[in-house]
Amino acid sequence: MRDIKYSGFKRKAIQYRRQGYSYSMISEKLGLSKSTLSNWLKEIPYKPNSKVLKRIQLAPAKSAEVVHNRKVANIVRAKRLAKKELDKLTKRDLWMLGIGLYLGEGTKMQESTRIINSDPEIIKTAIAWFKKICGLSVKNFTIAIHTYPDNDIKKTISYWSKVTGIPKNQFGKTQIDRRTNKSNKKRRRLPYGTAHLTIKANGKKEFGVNLHRRIEGWIEAALSQINRRE
Repeated sequence: MRDIKYSGFKRKAIQYRRQGYSYSMISEKLGLSKSTLSNWLKEIPYKPNSKVLKRIQLAPAKSAEVVHNRKVANIVRAKRLAKKELDKLTKRDLWMLGIGLYLGEGTKMQESTRIINSDPEIIKTAIAWFKKICGLSVKNFTIAIHTYPDNDIKKTISYWSKVTGIPKNQFGKTQIDRRTNKSNKKRRRLPYGTAHLTIKANGKKEFGVNLHRRIEGWIEAALSQINRRE
């Protein structure tokens, strides 16, 4: 399983689910939304424990268990087939994957090369792309975290440093979102905030503005071919 599944809230949620707790009860214990739990725990086989059964009637619980486990089995089969279909990625595959990633998550303005996301797997993929395709090294990365007042900043920075391999001394100033109109659910869905991964040229022109323009050129060329009319 990915590292994220064994850290923080996810690890606790997985433990509770394996102990037979429902999404509602886990939500109450951890203060997380059911949609988040569904995304995290959808592949965990579920058998309600005695506490859950006290809340609901036995027959519906059995029915829910059957439906859930059938769904889990279908997901496992679908992912196994998808993995077989995809096969091993080539360097060009990674190149094109990164172009799509930057198209969706990268900055387009001010000619600054940056990818923003809260998913550590997306950030790690971006780092791998920048290294293997663009020729960057760890020294070219700086990262800043945008988080909420209820997040532990030290733990958050340690988490992202461990996930990305970027030293803490290359982290920028943490931005704390103190807006009072922000939904609490939004905060709970992002226990480690959002990472802003930015590229530093370190004196090399090819990693400065030119890199941003090069990436924009790749995107334009790819879209042009895809959208070209026969």
